[in-house]
Amino acid sequence: MDELTIPARMLASMMDRVSMGLLVLSPDGIVLSLNRSVEWITGVDPAQALSRPCCEVFSSALCEGRCTFLETVATCRSSTAVDLTLPEKGGERRSITKVFTPVSDESGSLLCCLVLLQDHSAFKDLIRRVRHEDRRQKMILDNLDTGVLTVDRGGHVTFFNAVAEALTGFSRNEILGRPFSALFRKNAGREAALLLETVADGQPRSGGEGEIATREGGAVPVRTRHMALRNEEGRVVGGMTVLSDMSLAYRLDSAIKGRFTFYDMVGRSPVMRKIFDILPVIAESDATVLVEGATGSGKDLVANLIHNLSPRAKKPLVKVNCAALPDNLLESEMFGYVKGAFTGADRDKPGRFQDADGGTIFLDEIGDMPLALQAKLLRVLESREFYPLGGRKVVKVDIRIISATNRGLEDMVREKTFREDLYYRLNVMRLSLPSLAERRGDIPLIVGHVLKRLGSVRKTGDIRVSGPAMEILLNHDFPGNVRELENILEHAAIICRGSEIEPRHLPPYLKVKASREPEAPAPPESLADDRDALERRAIEKALERCGGRRGEAAEILGVDRSTLWRKMKRHGLA
Repeated sequence: MDELTIPARMLASMMDRVSMGLLVLSPDGIVLSLNRSVEWITGVDPAQALSRPCCEVFSSALCEGRCTFLETVATCRSSTAVDLTLPEKGGERRSITKVFTPVSDESGSLLCCLVLLQDHSAFKDLIRRVRHEDRRQKMILDNLDTGVLTVDRGGHVTFFNAVAEALTGFSRNEILGRPFSALFRKNAGREAALLLETVADGQPRSGGEGEIATREGGAVPVRTRHMALRNEEGRVVGGMTVLSDMSLAYRLDSAIKGRFTFYDMVGRSPVMRKIFDILPVIAESDATVLVEGATGSGKDLVANLIHNLSPRAKKPLVKVNCAALPDNLLESEMFGYVKGAFTGADRDKPGRFQDADGGTIFLDEIGDMPLALQAKLLRVLESREFYPLGGRKVVKVDIRIISATNRGLEDMVREKTFREDLYYRLNVMRLSLPSLAERRGDIPLIVGHVLKRLGSVRKTGDIRVSGPAMEILLNHDFPGNVRELENILEHAAIICRGSEIEPRHLPPYLKVKASREPEAPAPPESLADDRDALERRAIEKALERCGGRRGEAAEILGVDRSTLWRKMKRHGLA
């Protein structure tokens, strides 16, 4: 349990900075960790709660006479949400939403349980005290540490607070007037229906787990709470939705399970969106998949995604790097051997294919597999059976095969270094991953995603990349692709002592390359001139890369189209 307690407490420490309560329980209901918000909401002293059974620590009011822990585990539900009220002094009642999420390992065994507590009392008090049209309410909502938006009776957004802007990357001017459902990528119809029902009858409702869209084309996992807004006469004039960011809880779940979802694979370029669209379809089938792409482009991540989105997700995912094992060991490693098969084989040993029975086997660098072993792999693909090394009894397995290569298998077939029949067996479904140089528009998005993850792990808070440093990254060819970019950012995050990564924090080889680029025709006469020159140059390069398409250039630069147009006019580029 020690291995689990450390990341659980780390997450609780991070969650101390927000108003949502986080409680982490062991599989047998022991309290492993709780943050300050749990203490504030429930009145429980952390020193008296840790290492004790949950049922002994918390009052029956928090559980309303029923154990959500046992119910959720017994029914194997992935998540349970319960609305409840807690009594306070003076007869007041506090409105709470409790979300209970079990976390399991790859074999399905329970590792821990997350309990999230969201207190809605402050929002209800706001709605009770302040008119819907009052500017003071909007000022208060704008300074909360939770995402909040309001809608009219037709479901169109009328207010979007600062945290919601930070959560999505959209400015409120881009969101105002849009339909509420347009903000969501997952369960949009259900969330819109719940909000409209709340507006219709005035009763608050809790939504489920959804995904709110971001400006970069990604998504953030959220949980929603819908409430009605009334005017001075008590008539419902609209609704309010509270957005609880579930990213931190997701990251703990992902770290413990070693699993991945689309939140870890980011991209807004057309080619990446096509991959995102087809991945769930491929995952649902049991077809053999061939993933092609350069080193560091994310082939391993795609294999994880396909497995974890498939019906085999609760079974093993076994990975074999065909280039990392010597030829004389590869066969015994993959197919196993029987006692006496060779000198030193003093017992039967199952291979990776047997380990993957019922699940998925991922054969990385399949192009490096020797020809002799390719014939044996072909039989496994055709009949799902094989003979262990030295064995006379056939072994049958139920597996899905995903293979990956950074080499052109078609060229290898022509050169007779890869079996043609095996190539066609592997190439039932093919995914080709683009290099990072082919989707430079995704670099700012990936940078933000990686830095957010590094900031959470290292507890350094938010880190951003300065304009000059981003320009260096955008102009680099990235032969190591996303893996190289991740390593560059980790290097810079370690060197950087503040909240902004400057060119001096980047690895030396990047700065040397940048210094060799041709200088501007005339040196700047002041710091303001220097900034203007850098800004003009960045705009010119973005426009050149996008063929003059201002919308795409604005996305690369991370600004609105109107802002780009204004800057272009200032620099004489419009």
